[in-house]
Amino acid sequence: MTGLPVTDAVRRAREQGVLDRLPMFDRITPTGVVWDDGRSVEADVILWATGFRPAVDHLAPLKLREPGGGIRAENTRAARDRRVHLVGYGPSASTIGANRAGRAAVLSVLGLLEETGGLDRTRKAEAAV
Repeated sequence: MTGLPVTDAVRRAREQGVLDRLPMFDRITPTGVVWDDGRSVEADVILWATGFRPAVDHLAPLKLREPGGGIRAENTRAARDRRVHLVGYGPSASTIGANRAGRAAVLSVLGLLEETGGLDRTRKAEAAV
């Protein structure tokens, strides 16, 4: 159990299938995540909700750490990889800071998607559905 209080909103989200806690995956792939037993889930976004202690060891392959061991963030974006946002990490590690940081991260990701043409591809895929 994660300690998430079971409020009416949490209960509804579980009933609607939009909140489904899964065990830790073994690998991140270009299209989602995979477990060693062969099970996989496609994902556009991975929300790593760690609570109050930074749990970022899974990011080691991205080589984001600075010589002192931490990950330098510019607003919410990891300085070494602009695709990675660390909402609630470092300076945004508070309830109020995380709310502001979440908004900043969304705006930054939307900007990145616009730059790379990813937003247009996403809109076309949504229109095709």
